[in-house]
Amino acid sequence: MLPPRTILKMYWRTFLLILSPIIVAILPIVSATDEAKCGYVMIMMAIFWMTEMFPLPVTALIPVFAFPFLGILPTGEVTQLYMKENIMMYIGGMMIAVASEHCNLHKRIALFGIFYLGESPRRLLAGVMLTTMFLSMWIASNAATAWMVKVVDALLIELFLSSEKVEESIVCCSEYTVTYNGRGRVEVQGIENAGYVADDDCESGRNKNVQIATKFRKVKEEKPRPKNILEMTLNDECRALKDMFFLSVAYSANLGGTGSMTGTSTNLVLRDVLGSTPTGLNFASWMAFSILGMLLCVTLAWIWLQVVFVGLCRKERQSSQELSPAKGAAQRKIMSDEYAKMGPMTHHEITVFSLFIVMVLVWFFRSPEFIPGWSYLFKDATGKKYEINDASSVILIILALFALPANLSFFKNIASKDETPLPAAPGCLNWKVAQARIPWGIFIVMGGGIAMAEGWKKSGLSSWMAQQLTVFNAFPKEATVFCVCLFLTALTDVTANAPTASIFLPVLKEMAVNFKVNPLYLMLPATICCSCAFMLPVSSPSNAIVFNVSGVQIKDMMKAGSVMIVLCVIVITGMTNTVGVLIFDLHTMPAWANSSAVS
Repeated sequence: MLPPRTILKMYWRTFLLILSPIIVAILPIVSATDEAKCGYVMIMMAIFWMTEMFPLPVTALIPVFAFPFLGILPTGEVTQLYMKENIMMYIGGMMIAVASEHCNLHKRIALFGIFYLGESPRRLLAGVMLTTMFLSMWIASNAATAWMVKVVDALLIELFLSSEKVEESIVCCSEYTVTYNGRGRVEVQGIENAGYVADDDCESGRNKNVQIATKFRKVKEEKPRPKNILEMTLNDECRALKDMFFLSVAYSANLGGTGSMTGTSTNLVLRDVLGSTPTGLNFASWMAFSILGMLLCVTLAWIWLQVVFVGLCRKERQSSQELSPAKGAAQRKIMSDEYAKMGPMTHHEITVFSLFIVMVLVWFFRSPEFIPGWSYLFKDATGKKYEINDASSVILIILALFALPANLSFFKNIASKDETPLPAAPGCLNWKVAQARIPWGIFIVMGGGIAMAEGWKKSGLSSWMAQQLTVFNAFPKEATVFCVCLFLTALTDVTANAPTASIFLPVLKEMAVNFKVNPLYLMLPATICCSCAFMLPVSSPSNAIVFNVSGVQIKDMMKAGSVMIVLCVIVITGMTNTVGVLIFDLHTMPAWANSSAVS
């Protein structure tokens, strides 16, 4: 018989699946209220999400049967929440990202940014971080990370390998018998470790077995080039440099997602919790608030990673901050060669990039509020304005991606006199590519999070929890924001970001109403902090990718990430109480918050 410890290790999921619903059922049994029933569902989903009992999308489907059976929400209302406007908007953003990957536009942007920003390790680090940050603002952070780690891996290999292939040890061989073997090598009698080639400015015999006497230089034997950084044996200094670069990719990918409203799913959770009320939060105001904080956090990450891994002022580490001319040239050459392989921008890339710019402009100017937006031009027969939201705009762009050709074969066929026509041009995006590359499960997770938030609201659980947190009324508002941000940042290091936001944002909305401040005062910084997960591989997909590729140790991730969490929370708290107050008037209780609280 197997020992109990082995059985528990093998079948812990089974035990958890059976015992956790029974134990947590004490809650609705003791109190048969809607709040207790909703709390039961929330706790079970939280357990399953944290332990990954099921795949995340499967756990996200629990409200579809749990809420109707417990009398919290009817089936029709629950299922409608899984395809709301924000999810459609996120689908559109993901398709734009997939189209950019399909035509290698993201690769061109990455190579261009690193090539022109980086040369020394410090500048190269800045180039890597800024490029990753920009990409993750518009495409999924895990997609940006997956590409950038390949670029960083190639760059680090080039940095760590000696770029001087030939040793400049010139030997006069006139005293020895030297036989040229016709293959670029010579056989030197009387010298140990033979392996010399003729110096470039020396004359030598070019016929096989000719006796010659001239100058030769010894060639350094080259080892096979490693396929990735994990195949290299590194000293402590190089290992620290490697960890610094790879963690910079994860940090800037996580932070880059906070720069735009569609950067991460948690941003859209906030938009959905707020609903259609005129809160003043839109694509333009989000970027006006978040971009400065994002840049400050990335700058602090750039400084902090150097402090932790290579030092800013320590003399013993200065060598890691300087490149020899040969290595600098080698590093630039590898980037130049990669960029040259791509050739000039193709019609496919230009079309996708143009549609991307159009999408950003359409989102930004739909209803920027500082000027009348284009959506105010649309009115019904009575002259009353009706709302056209961002989801409609992005779906129009997606249709253009499928409709517009990836090349100009049509015009070439018309102009050509050749009887063999070129194949018809495919669209800039096709369904096979979209189906294969889009992580469709994330939309179910988002829908599950929205259903959870709606269940909290309808059952009254969010109001009940907000009442229990009235102790924070005695704290200064700034301290409350800091505590909320620090708690959620630490929590998302061990839980999924979107579900965490879905659980706590409705509670924070009720808390703000109780505090008589704008709900955005707590909800906006909390949403951004959900993306500041730096400590563990499980904290975010970007962290997991970097951990698997780089071999960085968890203790090093925790050492660097713990301080980064605090730094980001301080920045976000400061931004909320300065820029946020200026843009959204956060210290004033708006009318929409009172009306939503009553409803």
